[in-house]
Amino acid sequence: MDTVNNAGPRRRLSLRRTLFFGLTLLTSLCASALLLDVLEANGLTAVEVVGLVLFFGLFTWIAGSLWTAIAGFVIRIAGRDPLALDAAEVAGRPLHVHTAVVMAVYNEDPDRVEAGLDAVWSSLAREPEQRWFDLFIMSDTTDPQIAAAEEAMWRRFVARYRGAERIFYRRRTDRSEHKAGNIADFVKRWGDNYECMVVLDADSVMTGPTLVTLARLMEAHAEIGILQTLPLPAGRETLFGRLIQFGSSVQSPMLTSGLAFWHAGESNYWGHNAIVRVKPFARYCALPRLSGRPPLGGNILSHDFVEAAFMRRAGFEVRQIADLGGSWEEVPANVIDFAKRDRRWTQGNLQHSRVLAFPGLHPLSRVHLLTGIISSVSSPMWLALLLLSSIVSAVEASKKPQYFLPGLRSLFPSWPQIRHGEITALMVLTLVVLLLPKVLGAILLTRDRPLLRQFGGGPRLVASLFVEQLFSVLLAPSMMLFHSTFVVQTLLGKAVSWNAQGRTDRGVTLREAFARQKWHLLLGLVWGAAMLRLAPQFFWWLTPVLVGLVGSVLVTAWTSRTSAGRLARRMGLLLTPAETAPPRELAAALSGAPPRDILSPYAEAAAPEAVPPEALPEAAPGAALAPARKAGVPYRALPRTSPEHVEAGHGT
Repeated sequence: MDTVNNAGPRRRLSLRRTLFFGLTLLTSLCASALLLDVLEANGLTAVEVVGLVLFFGLFTWIAGSLWTAIAGFVIRIAGRDPLALDAAEVAGRPLHVHTAVVMAVYNEDPDRVEAGLDAVWSSLAREPEQRWFDLFIMSDTTDPQIAAAEEAMWRRFVARYRGAERIFYRRRTDRSEHKAGNIADFVKRWGDNYECMVVLDADSVMTGPTLVTLARLMEAHAEIGILQTLPLPAGRETLFGRLIQFGSSVQSPMLTSGLAFWHAGESNYWGHNAIVRVKPFARYCALPRLSGRPPLGGNILSHDFVEAAFMRRAGFEVRQIADLGGSWEEVPANVIDFAKRDRRWTQGNLQHSRVLAFPGLHPLSRVHLLTGIISSVSSPMWLALLLLSSIVSAVEASKKPQYFLPGLRSLFPSWPQIRHGEITALMVLTLVVLLLPKVLGAILLTRDRPLLRQFGGGPRLVASLFVEQLFSVLLAPSMMLFHSTFVVQTLLGKAVSWNAQGRTDRGVTLREAFARQKWHLLLGLVWGAAMLRLAPQFFWWLTPVLVGLVGSVLVTAWTSRTSAGRLARRMGLLLTPAETAPPRELAAALSGAPPRDILSPYAEAAAPEAVPPEALPEAAPGAALAPARKAGVPYRALPRTSPEHVEAGHGT
């Protein structure tokens, strides 16, 4: 990899970005020009101008995804990107970097946390470089019973791995700033002992080879401040979860390669499953408290984008690595829980509007912040565009045709014009922009026969793509309304509360779905009836949206069923490599059983009874456990720094 701080790579990167943004803008301008030609045929109204502006903004958004996918496709066909990180370059490199693996937990299921940590730590224990890693469990748990179970889990964990000097647990009593404050607590108390930290969420799973490779890359590239892996979703059995897992597994590797193509050293951070250089993070990534009250003021919720921007402002690169593998996360199991998570993200993304003008940020960092904002406001923009189109169609349908203009000189009729060619071209262009990324992802899979078999083979892959696209169409209208509501609530001053995320295959009853989506159903019925009465021709164009709204309650309830997900699996649909050929670490984490088959000889010798509980370090709730001196590694006392230099953040 050539560092982008050098003149040659920087010129090539500038050319890449000019090409990317130029093609994105050109695609959007072409689509908007076609729509303008259609609208101008019979006179352009003020309402249509507003709709055209909305269309241009939204089409630019999806065109960027298209060209990112195309860039990723070309790179994966070529096999290598000279400006991207290559994990092979550090294979076998001796490691001398101390790294802390830090997991923040908040009212999580201790059994699930233990299974995940066991999978990660036992895999790491098989690596010769495992002695360079320590583990920290940072708890903000408020439930006393869960806290007691966490402490018992930690004690078992220490006994199992003889890890009294390498495995630590702390439960905060001051839970300010939520996860950001929890990670800041680690940085303040122990960060000076480590060059890097790997941040994990409670549902994160990473393999030992991946952790070691990340540390090697950070040691080899001192210019990198944050290195983000691609965590693929896994572990859900509901149909909704399987839809997300399948779509991400097909497209995300290609899209990440495309992002790395034009991001390079000004990439982004997702708050977990990433390695971070601790000292610059502590020094430069302190999160400010925004003026005013929440939701747009107060603590920044979506910290990750902001921390990446601050790290780049300090002169360190922020990178993504798409080809490393060995990194997973879980996703919400149903539409309702998925929307709850997005509610928190919406508030955090809208707060980015307050950060955009911060001095010294790299232009691409501002693009990332703007991207987060647009991802939230795009839903109300789509809703506004659909409503405006409905109004225009209803008004036009109510008009009586006037073939002769007023006045004696009007000798010839003025016929209404319909631009069939332009309408067809616009439809085709829209379908290409929306569907081509999925097609390109599937084409890449066909080039790797073993990987294709893990997706069920060619015919089942095609069928799965069709099923995933069908449900995407059905679910999109409800998600549009959810997100539009979240934006309005945030702008009206309603702040989100911080709750533990659901991490089980929770089903949604029809009663719950109706309670949450009754207004979606009502809007679909009223909107459809109005269009059928006032503009029957437009009604058929609007059918995909109306079907999604009217069927939202049933779709939400049915896709939350594990029985529906397992039916799809028995039919060979929506399969992913994470379930057809799961790595041992992932299988162990999801099964909830300690992965005894992959324990290192060191760990296998450490049975729980080998160290009696009374011999373990005491850890009263809220107490800090200072890392003990490592053999041959001097323990460094932490400096007493001022709070503004240690309040590092963590993504939501």
